[in-house]
Amino acid sequence: MAAAAVSEAWPELELAERERRRELLLTGPGLEQRVRAAGGRLPPRLFTLPLLHYLEVSGCGSLREPGPGLAQGLPQLHSLVLRRNALGPGLSPELGPLPALRVLDLSGNALEALPPGQGLGPAEPPGLPQLQSLNLSGNRLRELPADLARCAPRLQTLNLTGNRLDAFPAALFRPGALPLLSELAAADNCLRELSPEIAHLASLKTLDLSNNQLSEIPAELADCPKLKDINFRGNRLRDKRLEKMVSGCQTRSILEYLRAGGRGGGRGRGKAEGPDREEARRKRRERRKRECGEPEEAWVDEASRLLLRVLHVAENPAPLTVTVSPGVGDVRPFIVGAVVRGMDLQPGNALKRFLSSQTKLHEDLCEKRTAATIATHDLRAIRGPLLYAARPPQDLRIVPLGRREAKAKDLVRQLQLEAEEHRKQKRRQNVSGLHRYLHLLDGKEHYPCLVDANGDVISFPPITNSEKTKIKKTTCDLFLEVTSAASLQICKDIMDALILKMAEINKYTLENKDEGSLSDHEVDAIPGQVSDPRATTGAEQAGSAPLVVEQVRVVDEEGHLKVVYPSKTDLDLAAAHVTVLR
Repeated sequence: MAAAAVSEAWPELELAERERRRELLLTGPGLEQRVRAAGGRLPPRLFTLPLLHYLEVSGCGSLREPGPGLAQGLPQLHSLVLRRNALGPGLSPELGPLPALRVLDLSGNALEALPPGQGLGPAEPPGLPQLQSLNLSGNRLRELPADLARCAPRLQTLNLTGNRLDAFPAALFRPGALPLLSELAAADNCLRELSPEIAHLASLKTLDLSNNQLSEIPAELADCPKLKDINFRGNRLRDKRLEKMVSGCQTRSILEYLRAGGRGGGRGRGKAEGPDREEARRKRRERRKRECGEPEEAWVDEASRLLLRVLHVAENPAPLTVTVSPGVGDVRPFIVGAVVRGMDLQPGNALKRFLSSQTKLHEDLCEKRTAATIATHDLRAIRGPLLYAARPPQDLRIVPLGRREAKAKDLVRQLQLEAEEHRKQKRRQNVSGLHRYLHLLDGKEHYPCLVDANGDVISFPPITNSEKTKIKKTTCDLFLEVTSAASLQICKDIMDALILKMAEINKYTLENKDEGSLSDHEVDAIPGQVSDPRATTGAEQAGSAPLVVEQVRVVDEEGHLKVVYPSKTDLDLAAAHVTVLR
């Protein structure tokens, strides 16, 4: 009788168990009452789904703690999203160990502290050994766990915005503690001091400490070898010249000022001590390279390099812009776009390699589209500007790849029926193709979509693109989009990987044009793709010219900039065989 009551209260769990699902989303108006009835915790039955890779429970004001059994019951979890709930003041019991977790989003809760036993997981051995992205923004944290770096040693992105922190733990900046950390955001806190030891973050690219209570910026910050974007606005610095610089100057100028000896005290010692100070810093940088195990960049012959040229918005007479509607905030809030010109997809198997690389990125970096979704379009078939919005399923119409025009509601229903038929025929639970991603829409009252200036829906993430903008062998100029419900940085990282792969494919194509064309059978085997052997591409005419990556601006409805890609911190590729011309 009790089991029947649980089944009735949590039909999503029964469905996930029956279909052996790897992703589960719990949200919507009925969730809060059910969680309250479960004592402010997640139901224990949830932790009997060991196949789960992605779990999201969001927007539930009655969820105060995850509940015991999560770590033991979900050992394969890759992404855990528990945002906009009421978790706090700690996590009891602690979350880890979760050996496979890569993305953890605890933003928008009521967390005040994460002490041992009520935090993220143990430090020895590391409770979150594979964690790459941690979002703790919008909580009430007054301090970070001292052992955070030992608990999550492979952390790449750390978002602490909107808490009550007055200092970072010293262990966070010890040599080699977080060798992969590239983005640190701690805006809107109460930070009073930034340790010079931050220079030990050898991979740091982006640092946002705006709107804190800092009075000085340590000169050692300039020793971060990869730092390209800093934000210290809203701090009352003692060095008034530096305070003025952080409000209007580029990162490079600020770092040069610090490197020359400019300090928060503004005593102007840089000119007198410049050469000695610079030599000391050079030696420190070399020592930190050894301490952090940073590899020496291999020498690569210029002829074998991949070239990418970035065209900035200011240089582009007709830049493409994406306007974001507020409605996507609760559905799939993050989007990054880019235009790539000069691809040659006509010779040999270039088109097939390009589509296969997308599939591989969706499986790996995108974690089967749970972390992010890629969409690629023929730029000639798009009329800008574009609108990224959320619409009710019955109001969203699209011509999906290889199908007739349909409402999103009908398309999803048709795909569900096809998936069920597939299971019956194959006598197994796993499904393939678009059917694998239907669960990502569970509980959504609105679906995200990208619309061009003609009013045509060209993308319905994470399900499909439009037949109108499909990539053909004759396509040479492309619009790329990456959307995510997890984070903006994930969008950027995946876009970096996609563009790098495109450069590799294009170079291979140009060097192996005698490989032979795809047969009609091979082309037909790629859904939604049509070849035209008579057409010539712009890339053919350009010879071995680099791919051109045009910046795309994403703005809100008032025209305020949300993100531009690629910015000066994007496409900062560690690969020695790539040269980016800016």
